[in-house]
Amino acid sequence: MAGRAARKKDIIESYNYGDYEKWKDSDRWEIIEGNIYAMSPAPNTEHQTLLVNLCIAVGAFLKGHKCKLFVAPYDVLLPKGDEADELVKTVVQPDLAVVCDEKKLSDRSCRGAPDWVIEILSPSTAGRDQILKKRIYENAGVKEYWICSPHERIIFVYLLHKNRLTLSEVYDETAKIEVKTLPGLAIDCGEIFPPRPPVEVREPPVVYI
Repeated sequence: MAGRAARKKDIIESYNYGDYEKWKDSDRWEIIEGNIYAMSPAPNTEHQTLLVNLCIAVGAFLKGHKCKLFVAPYDVLLPKGDEADELVKTVVQPDLAVVCDEKKLSDRSCRGAPDWVIEILSPSTAGRDQILKKRIYENAGVKEYWICSPHERIIFVYLLHKNRLTLSEVYDETAKIEVKTLPGLAIDCGEIFPPRPPVEVREPPVVYI
């Protein structure tokens, strides 16, 4: 797909969901404003541990709730207006997304902004998550956006205010975060971050006098 997409890019100025659905290879891609971006390779252990722990915490809370949790790979279409799905030029795959409006859901995707989006940083996608996708989510109307750094063990929480995703707080591994879009849910950061690797303690050399 990478070579094919590169060749197409010389001819086609932008891509849409119709193009995306024709890509049959195993690689994962996102389309943002018509531009294609490769997803990161298989996430590392830190990333996956944090993802699984978040899924457990959020999923347990949502049992019997109207809101639904979705985990990548899952397509989220963010249209500009009422264009048909195949013409939508922004299709993303958030690490986690919570959607409370069932009208946005089809048997294959979500069309429209999720209420809450979580992205877990990877070295290859960190800049895109923090700048480009934050702007995309803001324009789409995502109410709450978390950017999680498994290596630094911190979470940036952005809340939509006057059509802007504004940084509300930065939390470390000792915090408990109350989810604004899901009243009653509090995430204990100490339980979701993977354990720190053991620190090797070396005894000082013995000095004989």
